[in-house]
Formats: sequence, C-alpha cells, structure tokens
Amino acid sequence: MKIPFLAFLLFVATSSFSQLQWQNVDSAFAPLPKSVHVFFSDQRIDTAPFRAFYLVADLKDKGLEFTTDSTLGRRLTPSGFYQKNDNALAVVNGTFFSFETNRNLNVLIKNGELLSYNTPFVQQKKGDSLVQIPIYRSAIGINKKRKADVAWIKTDSAQNKVWASQYPNPEGGTFFLKNRTTGETSPAEVDPWEKWKVQTAIGGGPALIYRGEVYVTNDYERMFAGKAINDKHPRTAMGYTADQKLIILVVEGRNKNAGGATLPQEAQILKDLGCVEALNLDGGGSSCLLINGKETIKPSDEKGQRAVPGVFLIKAKRK
Repeated sequence: MKIPFLAFLLFVATSSFSQLQWQNVDSAFAPLPKSVHVFFSDQRIDTAPFRAFYLVADLKDKGLEFTTDSTLGRRLTPSGFYQKNDNALAVVNGTFFSFETNRNLNVLIKNGELLSYNTPFVQQKKGDSLVQIPIYRSAIGINKKRKADVAWIKTDSAQNKVWASQYPNPEGGTFFLKNRTTGETSPAEVDPWEKWKVQTAIGGGPALIYRGEVYVTNDYERMFAGKAINDKHPRTAMGYTADQKLIILVVEGRNKNAGGATLPQEAQILKDLGCVEALNLDGGGSSCLLINGKETIKPSDEKGQRAVPGVFLIKAKRK
C-alpha cells in the first residue's frame, strides 16, 4: 500500500495488551543465513496459554529467493512442499481453499505468473433472493526490486491480469485529492485500481495493518461472519517493516498449551513487531511454518500437518 497524495478517513479499533517478549531460537532451526532469524514467545497475551513463532527475513538479501508454489487439483502437506522444492529454507501455508475441489480461493503469483484467482464475490440474502456482493480480498506481493506491498486485489481470468488498490474499500470510499501547494483537499473522481507489478504474491485476508496502524478490514473483505474476528484460533500472517524486513507469524492454538489468538490480537502483535502493512492468511488446522523442514508451532489437526494447495516459500540460494 503506497502512501500517495490521496487519503480518506479511517476509524481504527485496536486490542491492547502488553508487548510480548521474544526469545531468539535460531539455533533450534540452524543453519540459517545471516539475514534470517527466528523468535519464540510463550508469554500470555490474555488469560489463556500462548505459543507463537515468527521468522524475519531481509528482503534486500539477494541470497534469498521469495516465491510460491501450488499444486494442480491436489494438495500437499507443507513437508511435501518442502521436499518438492529442494528442501526450501521456509515453507508456510497461505491461501484459503476449497476442500471439495482442492483449489486456492485467493490470488497466488509465481515468477510474475498468475497461478490462482481471488474469489470475486460472496452471496448474501436480500429478501427472498440471493445477491452477489463483489469482494476484494487482500494479498502480499514482492516486486522485482524486492519491495513488499499489501493491497486489495481483483483478478481478471480472461486477461490473466491482477489489479490492486491501496484502499480498503476501493468501490465505496470517498477519495480526496491533496493540493501539493496549498495542502487543501477536495473531492475527486479517482480510479484506485492499478496493475499490480509483483513477481511473487500470496493472498488471504483480511488485512490487519494499514498505514502502520491496526485496521482489520473484515467489513470489506467479508472473510468472517458476525463477531468471528474475535474468536481465538491458530493463525498464520505475513507483513513487512519500513526497512523491508519480511515477517511471517504463526500462532499455535486449539490445545491445552496454546489458546490461539483473535484477529485484533494477531494484528497488534504484528504492529508491535514493526509491521507497516500486514494481512491474515489461512489459519486453524492449516497453520504451519517449517524452517529447514522443522515444525515451529504444533499443527492443530489430530493427524498433524494439513495438506494445502498453495504455500509461500523462502529459498536460500546455493553458492
């Protein structure tokens, strides 16, 4: 989300708790490049037990490759993707998906190629009818210059293009144009959509951090119904800092040693870690982060790692 000369008013709700204390656990996942570190915390954020890990990687390190992978009509566990991708440094789940078709329901981009598309709408009951409500769910992308961006996405399957908006409600917001000389703003008709020029991207939702502040955009992305954003579950999320450090966060949950996190809690953790933009990814039984093939959090499914159709990867280039 670039910060252009356009702005509109946002109302931000946050969940407050003391900042977590994190312990460096690089040695448990060695060997790691100098630009990659792993941290762990079991400090409680409320009354429930808590366990979480995060990985931080320098996007500017050209010895690292940030990419994605997907399967066609089937799913693999993160360990399966790890083996498929020559023992990648990091493998993390990301997109939401259909259990019936094994298809990703969010955008996935690899080497500039669109591998999967965003769900374009949700159905909502209006009277005796069902109407289709357009939705624009968020994604995180990395361009050729190794700069990250979180944006709201629409995809065109006919043209194989991805369009991005830097605004949470691209179809319904009022935009104001700022005069560079006087500083005054005035309403303007602005097309918020631009072609998203990224090489790598993975989608999910909702966005959690907008312009450096907690701003959970569920009302626009319609990922969770009612008050479900306050339910506690295992979580996966990604964000980046102002100095272009990528952060991958996983929160353990659904067991006696770890109670999970709400979306506002997850967002606050990412803000405290310095993220200027971040989004939620698929959680629950899908949450899993492997570093050098080793699990960080314990997956909540009874059978262990859940098979998924798409992942985000970090590969350490071999010298």
